[in-house]
Order: sequence, then structure tokens, then C-alpha cells
Amino acid sequence: MKSIVLMGIKHCGKSTQGKILAKKLELPFFDTDSLIEEMNGMTCRQIYSEKGEAAFKTAEYQACKKIKDDLASKKNKCAVIATGGGICNNPEAIALLKSIAEFIFLKTPEKLAADRIVREAKTDSQGNLTNIPAYIAKKNPRTKNDIREIFHDFYTERVKIYEELADTTVQMTDDSVEQNSDRILCSI
Repeated sequence: MKSIVLMGIKHCGKSTQGKILAKKLELPFFDTDSLIEEMNGMTCRQIYSEKGEAAFKTAEYQACKKIKDDLASKKNKCAVIATGGGICNNPEAIALLKSIAEFIFLKTPEKLAADRIVREAKTDSQGNLTNIPAYIAKKNPRTKNDIREIFHDFYTERVKIYEELADTTVQMTDDSVEQNSDRILCSI
């Protein structure tokens, strides 16, 4: 058995499902975003915003390398790995993980993912939207409808990339977390 890498758009359930799958399969769980933050002492958003995309991709690659190295030193060399949504644009990190894992794309309906992003959005005292993904924030949305419109183009582009990279695609729904995890397990 190879390790399992969960990938997909923000809010598709990679971390939640990863923890559940790891427990059910009795495998270690890694979250690349958490590992990036642990290794760098900054959030992923801070690294990307303050140091740039190249620095973030390097940090992401280093986190993936650490996971691969950690697994190589263990008796059971398999794990469940949740990735950040942007890993699909990091060919070096993808190649590293492809050498040890099967990729599962957690395909979430656009409306469901957009609803989750909009639900987390906040408005500051100047009327600016905050707590939104960087790829949306850089387009300066003024309304929650703007968020949805920006997200639409992003979603369409990303789904194509995820489907090309995936060994398996699992349709995520608004069902219970348990029902979605069962759907993923059936695909393995």
C-alpha cells in the first residue's frame, strides 16, 4: 500500500477527512500546511504574503520532503497526507509526493466550497473584506457576491488541474463527515 495524499480546493475537507482516514486505516496523519507553519514559525498566509510565492513553494516542498523522510525511517512507510489547496501549482512538491503516494482529489461542488469561504469572510471597520483566501483578496472584492464571482474562475481552473493530477476523484457532498469518509474509503 502507498500513502494517500488528499488534495482539493480550500474547504473540501482534506484535513478533517485526513484525520478520520488515518484513524480508520491506523496510519499516521500529516497536514502539510500545519507542518509548514511549524517549520517556519509563520502561517502559510504570512509566508505567501510577506515572502512571496517562491518562498511559500520552497516551504511547501520542504514540508513534503520532511514527511517523505519521516516515513522512510518508519517500519510502516505509509500515511495519510492532507495538502494545501495550492500544492497543484508546485511541481517539485507534487513529484516528491507522487513518488510515495496515491493522489485522491476531494471534489467539492463549487457552491458548497464558495458558501464555506463566504461564511468565513469578515468585514473590517473600513468596509474591506478580510479572512478570505489570498487569491481572492488580491482581486479586491467589495461584496460577498464578488467573492463568489472571483472564486468561480479559480474553481474552474483548479478542478481541471486536480483531475489531471489525481489517481482517484471522490465526489464530496454536504452529507455527514462520516458518509464522505466512507465514500473515500470505498475509492481506495
